[in-house]
Amino acid sequence: MASSALAQTSSDPLPDGAAQAQADPAQDGGADKDIVVTGYRAALGSAQALKRNSDSIVDAIVSDDIGKLPDNNAAEAISRVVGVTVTRYNDEAGVILVRGLPDVATTFNGREFFSAEDRVLHLQDFPAGVAAGIEVYKSGTADLIEPGLAGLVSLRSRRPFDVKDTEIAGEIRGSYNDQSKAFDPAGNLLLTKRWDTPIGEIGALVNFSYVRSTYRNADRYADSAVITPRGFGVDDPADDIKVTTPGVGNFNFPANAGNFYEKGVRHRPAINGTLQWRPSADLELYAEGLWQAYRGNVLRDSFNANFERRDANGVAPTLSNVVLVPGEPGKAASFTKTGGYVPEFSRVAQDDRTDTYQGAAGFKWTTGRATLSGDFAYTNSRYKATEITVDSQLATAPTINVDWDARGSAVFDLGGYDIMNPNNARWRGFNQREFVAKGDGIQGRLDLDLQTDWSFLPHLQFGVRASDRNASSQNNTRYAYTAGLNIPLASLPTGALEQITEGFRDDPQRFRTWLAPNRDAIIANSEALRQLAYASVQKATLLFPNDGGIRDAVTKYATAAIPVDPLGGFTASEASYAFYGQGKFAFSIGGVDIDGTAGARVVNTDGTYRGFSRVQGANGSTAIVPTTTKQNYVDILPSAIARIRFSREWQVRLGYTQTRTRPGFGQLNPSLNITANSPGPDGSPPQFDATGSGGNPDLRPLTSKNYDATLEWYFARNGSASVAVFYRDLNGFIGNYTQVVNDPIYGRVQLNRPENAGDGRIKGVEASVQTFFDFLPGMLSGLGVQANGTYLDGTNQLPQALGVGSPQVQITGLSKWAYNLTGFYEKGKISARLSYNWRSGYTTSYNRNINEVQYAGELVRPVSRLDFSASYEPVKNITVVANVSNLLAQPFKNYRYYNETQYFGRDLRVEGRYFSLGVRFKM
Repeated sequence: MASSALAQTSSDPLPDGAAQAQADPAQDGGADKDIVVTGYRAALGSAQALKRNSDSIVDAIVSDDIGKLPDNNAAEAISRVVGVTVTRYNDEAGVILVRGLPDVATTFNGREFFSAEDRVLHLQDFPAGVAAGIEVYKSGTADLIEPGLAGLVSLRSRRPFDVKDTEIAGEIRGSYNDQSKAFDPAGNLLLTKRWDTPIGEIGALVNFSYVRSTYRNADRYADSAVITPRGFGVDDPADDIKVTTPGVGNFNFPANAGNFYEKGVRHRPAINGTLQWRPSADLELYAEGLWQAYRGNVLRDSFNANFERRDANGVAPTLSNVVLVPGEPGKAASFTKTGGYVPEFSRVAQDDRTDTYQGAAGFKWTTGRATLSGDFAYTNSRYKATEITVDSQLATAPTINVDWDARGSAVFDLGGYDIMNPNNARWRGFNQREFVAKGDGIQGRLDLDLQTDWSFLPHLQFGVRASDRNASSQNNTRYAYTAGLNIPLASLPTGALEQITEGFRDDPQRFRTWLAPNRDAIIANSEALRQLAYASVQKATLLFPNDGGIRDAVTKYATAAIPVDPLGGFTASEASYAFYGQGKFAFSIGGVDIDGTAGARVVNTDGTYRGFSRVQGANGSTAIVPTTTKQNYVDILPSAIARIRFSREWQVRLGYTQTRTRPGFGQLNPSLNITANSPGPDGSPPQFDATGSGGNPDLRPLTSKNYDATLEWYFARNGSASVAVFYRDLNGFIGNYTQVVNDPIYGRVQLNRPENAGDGRIKGVEASVQTFFDFLPGMLSGLGVQANGTYLDGTNQLPQALGVGSPQVQITGLSKWAYNLTGFYEKGKISARLSYNWRSGYTTSYNRNINEVQYAGELVRPVSRLDFSASYEPVKNITVVANVSNLLAQPFKNYRYYNETQYFGRDLRVEGRYFSLGVRFKM
């Protein structure tokens, strides 16, 4: 078996589980240890050995060679692990959920790693070429960095002592996206060398990786706000919408419908290197560094048609040709809207970048019965985004024909309106935004392993760890509202308008394109646009003297730089100190071997979180004042995991652990950012006086008591089956909720902020199997299969702060069913893999609109994906590889309930297929 596939799973040069797997090949079915296994077989066998011999309950995906993880990035690869699901956006995996929970701790080579102000590393930013393997610890031991509520995801890179001598390996690949119609390069190169010198053995490794991806997504949507023609004041005819279709009564429909397109180019370079020195058999030292980066160029286009707002003269729209859904009382199927407010559209140009650095050094020293190891690291990460938005609207209100359910969401058209006539477009506003998030931290740990004379307790382990983190973010923005000035969009300094490129594939949407300024012209002329916006809002103050937002824009646009908004930022500093102690036990009862670990980890967290808040004085004046909150708490996290080995093939694990997840730094931000809403064009008051968002310094950590049991059967070197049952007793699950509050300064405010939920629980079952069909004759013996499935049932209480009685609801992001089915073929020079992934529908959020009496769930339809890869080795160590990702290209769909039984479709998003062709080499 390839040694790199079992490379270290912690900060130690070689973890106990890997060492055991290498030292005891007979456990893998008694196969000849001199047989060299490569390809899919090696990867499956390595992952199986790691799971089998681990002290924890763990599942893994490993790469037996450079570039052989089956996906572009680590987040895509991990989605194939049992119990793991991912949410995708813009053609890539993003949020990772383990057993239905998103609160996952992450490590790189056994140490804490994070992106900017976040607590976790973003696996989508890790090109697959960096990774030797990814382990998912679902039930951790006391020596691991504190797992999150859902567990711990550990990504590890290669080290020079993983190979025998000199190795040069890599891959060059080109890919094509059928939505963006773009070709992208990718590649990685690994150079490693080992030397025997008079001062001991030395190894050096450097790995270069680069991935570029171009994407284009198309989304048609209906608003989550569902309204009726009678308006919000049911007994007030003044806010009613006129309906000319007789006999339809009052009915429900979304307030808006529209299109949203996003196109972007992602660049992800990475460099990592390691030096290892083994001056003697009992001492090893290492130093390693990583630079990981992201560069993004994004273009967003949106078009929104509103069906309730009045026009500039205060005249409400008229609805005609109303058709109701048969069998569903009071639910609109389609209608025609005339008059009312004009449609609005926007173009956003965004450039963003991330740079993350980590440097580390460590050692492992064995003396007698004691093994002492240490690891010390510094991490620095910075993210910056600049965003420029040109908002527009039509000069007059067209006739809009809308159907509310065409394959899952709304479609519409503008009748005979001449959308391609530049004279029909007006400039509505100009927005500039700068966002910077930063984080840095130092960390260090010492671990001691003592061998004892006690056969029932062969190892005692102790360790300490300390870390000091800083995090901050600053969001500065300004907006100039110019709609009342009737400025032609084509008159802006950005030059001639262009027709946007739509992204729908075989879709019934009737309205797809419109005009907008060129993206490059927006960026190149940003200062000219700023000066024009400044002059425009000065004029607008004369037309709208009571609009505080326009007066505020005059001040903000007077300078080239965006003024710093104190309410848009926070800083945090947090230190943590941990100590653990655990014992490894081993004994036999009636010929049955039992081993495992038992111990506890004690963690003290001491944090200070700073921001700004707006306060009202006794005389009615307001001021922005600094706000500081502190938290200091201790967590005691016990763990006990036992492995019961009935035979070489059969074993059972039983585990009990306690875990907790700290709230994110941004979630603890004490700042509250409230923006007053402007009146309508006719002077009518808005539905809410203001909207607000912010953090919540009163959030407490999420906690969970975890119970696990597994049954595992290892019937071959590459063949195994397992079943796991688990139960999680949760408290304090954090989610963002929208609520309405009465503020003494702003009045009625629609506020979105994180809140702790009440008690919750998750119970579930996982099953997995993998094998190659070696018993089949001839070429058929190359066939293999890997399958896994998960069932989850989880609920938690809505937060008491919402004032709705804390009902039990489904946990957001949790799919009740999920499974992966992969077929392999590997024989001679040919390898192929076909992988199908499916997860059932899930709830994404709970919110309540102004006319609703309860919090309603927004849900996602079942999601499926089919990927294919194949390779051919024409000559030794040269392999041609081909991949197709997202073969089915099924659109993402979600929907939102507006009462107990009825809902409207929300988003229908079309994503791309990726085709790639490349060459792997090794020498």
